[in-house]
Amino acid sequence: MPEELGSTETKLTDNKTTERLQKRLARAGVASRRAAEELIKAGRVTVNGAVATLGQSVSEDDLVEVDELALDAAPTEQRTFAMYKRRGIIVTTHDEKGRPAVMDNMPNIPGLHPVGRLDRDSEGLLLLTTDGELTLRLTHPRYGHDKVYRAWIDGGIPENDTLDALEDGIELEDGFTAPSRVDRAGKGVYVTLREGKNRQVRRMLEAVGHPVTRLVRVRLGGLWLEDLVPGEWRELDSRDLFDLENPDKTPEHVWDRKEGLTRERWG
Repeated sequence: MPEELGSTETKLTDNKTTERLQKRLARAGVASRRAAEELIKAGRVTVNGAVATLGQSVSEDDLVEVDELALDAAPTEQRTFAMYKRRGIIVTTHDEKGRPAVMDNMPNIPGLHPVGRLDRDSEGLLLLTTDGELTLRLTHPRYGHDKVYRAWIDGGIPENDTLDALEDGIELEDGFTAPSRVDRAGKGVYVTLREGKNRQVRRMLEAVGHPVTRLVRVRLGGLWLEDLVPGEWRELDSRDLFDLENPDKTPEHVWDRKEGLTRERWG
């Protein structure tokens, strides 16, 4: 639970509240916690003039700098965007090989980073945010946010026992998949996951004889791809952010409408 996380990463020392450095970087919108850890490991972060170490705690009185630029202790206004990631685009802030990346056509906003993964050959809904805490809540398994994919497949229409096997969990090279939901759809299926193994949907379907020919993520939590077109993005407002993290509080008629529009668009 969030309280447990806070108790291990924020504490009171000598009447000063301290927190883990990577949490401070994420809270200020520099990067996600995982990316912040990489910045620390690379020696790009200093605390009071000394190179920082991973796991170090800081207080609001400490001078934290990233690449010699001072970090504002006060949280910045967080911004979050939904994008329709096109096929062939790399989900990274910068690609050393010069391949097209998701940040190439986004506004130049400090700390903006992709939330989670969507492999190069896949497309659909991707979030980008400056909010490291939001990134944690959306990517950590304990928060259990659904991700829904529309997959077009080879091998014909899956049999009932194939669907049952996919839903119960199948063995991949890195272990069994968690229970999921799989529904037939046209020349393929909709797959609902709560975990996020690398290229999981593709590997699951290939393992049961149905290689994926196209994969589109259509929902994350309570946020739907809706009418975004490839390469398009929009900034989320407070209602979008609430719906994103609270799908169970979406009115049934609103949910049914959005699900119906998704089925109408993607089959």
